[in-house]
Amino acid sequence: MTHLKPGDAAPAFQSIDQNEAHVALSDFAGKKLVLYFYPKDDTPGCTAEACSFRDSYQELLDAGFAILGVSVDSPKAHQKFIAKYSLPFPLLSDGDKSVVQSYGVWGRKKFMGREYDGINRVTFVIDGSGLVERVITDVDTKAAAQQILADSRS
Repeated sequence: MTHLKPGDAAPAFQSIDQNEAHVALSDFAGKKLVLYFYPKDDTPGCTAEACSFRDSYQELLDAGFAILGVSVDSPKAHQKFIAKYSLPFPLLSDGDKSVVQSYGVWGRKKFMGREYDGINRVTFVIDGSGLVERVITDVDTKAAAQQILADSRS
């Protein structure tokens, strides 16, 4: 799993979103960023997680957070996922796996007795100066936004 911990510098990245626009970590300088990595568009757990962020989007914005999802799905797949669930935040398409590898979330997984390489579900909260503030490896897909908000309230 990820080697990053609170206090580490978040790895710089540049990738493309669902509209093939370039997005970089530096675009979020001065803002808190929720950077969440998920395995695949339109699967049960990933949909629950995305909808959790969607349903609490305004509350997250009011708390000073920007939201950015990352998977290796194509921009076209992201467009369909966003349209189907009315997601108000961008999704990065990391086809070359550079972002998932730099954040240490690409690795061996097990599902139904089968082993394969893929994205491990991890959420990073990055502060406005680019430091990792929090790493959530035990993501509650149905309450992902509340995991972020509960910590910000305390």
